[in-house]
Amino acid sequence: MPSETALIVGAGTGLSASLARLFAREGIAVALAARTTEKLATLVSESGATALVCDAAEPEQVERLFRQVDERLGAPSIVVYNAGMRVRGSIDALAPADVLRAWKIGAFGGFLVGQQAARRMLGAGRGTILFTGATASVKGFPLSSAFAMNKFALRGLAQSLARELAPKNIHVAHVVIDGGIASTHARPGEQADDRYLDPDAIAVEYLNLHRQHRSAWTWEIEVRPWTESF
Repeated sequence: MPSETALIVGAGTGLSASLARLFAREGIAVALAARTTEKLATLVSESGATALVCDAAEPEQVERLFRQVDERLGAPSIVVYNAGMRVRGSIDALAPADVLRAWKIGAFGGFLVGQQAARRMLGAGRGTILFTGATASVKGFPLSSAFAMNKFALRGLAQSLARELAPKNIHVAHVVIDGGIASTHARPGEQADDRYLDPDAIAVEYLNLHRQHRSAWTWEIEVRPWTESF
């Protein structure tokens, strides 16, 4: 039986798929959470992961998700928050309802998942919580106010939790993904020059964060392709 369990919230076919496959290869049991799980059928078959339905913006669904993981795989020692919703538009045209929904998924959901993870890890005396950020976590672009405010908020949550939980042997880190991921942005042939981030390469960095010795914990890293300016 696997000695560890990983929960990936906001699972899809990009980075989270690479994380699931890598964790599974390393002997870690994997749970995948998404609003709809039909899209995860192939990944579940490849990785042996357990797919669970959850809207990360809803407290009751997040609580249920963690109970299901506890019962089926054991309390997670690695939790990755990879959920988000991008709403793009000028400030005068954005629909408040869309911005609120994006905030609930991008920021409030991170809090809900972080809270449930922390409760279990405090009891266990160990664990890793990883939050997926973006360029917008540190740089607000035009027409991206809704996305930037959510990513800034998630980064603040991660920094606060890192300071609160590190003395209790829980590693919290935030990953700034500064550039497009190949599985989402690259067209055929464009990945040959590594113009876009390879999701498998990003996944390795997440695993490295989980395995860092606590005398040298990192609370934040940035990953970007060598062609990306910064």
